[in-house]
Amino acid sequence: MITLRTHRTDSSQRRLSDVSVRFRFVSETTRSAEATTRRHVLSKVPEITVWFWVIKVLCTTVGESFADWINASLGVGLNVTAIMFTVVLAVVLGWQLTLDRYKPFVYWLTVVLVSVTGTLYTDILTDDLGVALALSTSVFAATLAVVFGVWWAKERTLSIHSITTMPRELFYWLAILVTFALGTAAGDWTLELTGWSPGIAVLLPVGLIVAVAVGWKLGANAVLSFWLAYILTRPLGANLGDWLGFSADEHGLGLGVAITSVIFLAAILATVIYLTVTHADVIEETNPPQAANPGHERVMLAYFAVVAVAASALLGWAHAQPHGAPPGAEGPAVITAIAPGQATAKFPPADLASLHTITLDTLIKVKAGDQAGATASAENLETAWDQAQPTLEPMDEDTWTAVDGRIDAVLTSIRAASPDPATETHALDDLLTALV
Repeated sequence: MITLRTHRTDSSQRRLSDVSVRFRFVSETTRSAEATTRRHVLSKVPEITVWFWVIKVLCTTVGESFADWINASLGVGLNVTAIMFTVVLAVVLGWQLTLDRYKPFVYWLTVVLVSVTGTLYTDILTDDLGVALALSTSVFAATLAVVFGVWWAKERTLSIHSITTMPRELFYWLAILVTFALGTAAGDWTLELTGWSPGIAVLLPVGLIVAVAVGWKLGANAVLSFWLAYILTRPLGANLGDWLGFSADEHGLGLGVAITSVIFLAAILATVIYLTVTHADVIEETNPPQAANPGHERVMLAYFAVVAVAASALLGWAHAQPHGAPPGAEGPAVITAIAPGQATAKFPPADLASLHTITLDTLIKVKAGDQAGATASAENLETAWDQAQPTLEPMDEDTWTAVDGRIDAVLTSIRAASPDPATETHALDDLLTALV
């Protein structure tokens, strides 16, 4: 009897032990599933859908046109504009970092501000500090490589699907800022090398993005493909913004940077509202990532190398072709000597009086701090001088060249990325002296 009771007790204990094990397994499985769901829900970035790329291009276009509008058209100045947007970016980025999950409005507002500031930083290097675009492109590319290297060393992943912790999000936004600066420098360098108009130049990033998408479809590394496409959308958006904003003389559609900015900001707002309401860029179910094929990735890495070599060859060929400065860029003014009264002795007084009136009006606006008015007046000066060229140049080519160089100096100073009132005033005074 005693032996039988002991057997029953042992059997009961084994059954209880089996139940306990099954309970722990189910409990741990449930907690694991809940943790996976929580990690997905708390993702701080959107899923990579077609909406992601649409709004990304809209943001990059605004980054170019809005920065130009505030800086040049409104006459705020490059450095002041950069400081202003850096402060706003810091505030909005702080807001983004405090959130516990992806919020379309805050996320894309941060991207817009990063786009603007990245453009401004590159412009400061190029226009204020005189850093060559080839050098700034190389420096930004090296900086991005360092950011990715440290990010990988710390987190062992560069995937945006893993942006669920503060360190990873900080790496993510730093990488995005550098990609915008790199894309701006590379896009401007392309225009400088080739002399292409923005409408033509936009075809290069479009073609490269298509090549990256094809590579991804054929088995290229998904993370590498994403970041390559992300960088290339910057020159795509910048060239698109320039094409829409530049005048017809500059091979653009002539909408102006203000109208272009308004159109694209409205499109971004409409898209963000749509995404907020529909959650079209949020995938509720997590699917396990497909296993990578190392063989395919190596083949497609070679494919990307071939694409890069082909793009470099195309740029080299375009650079070798005869071309002028890129549209929208003022070349250095060539100032030749002019004797007192030389212009009035060679040219009709009525033509000179008209030019003198416009120049004086421009000077008054510069001294009053009305940079936008001075820019508009300079446009009138350029138009009047171009219209007078067929009449005045044949009368005396040397005098025409002397006045033309001084008008170029005025246009260059007023259209500078960071206009300097002292430089503008000097150029305008020199032109007024030549005209009288």
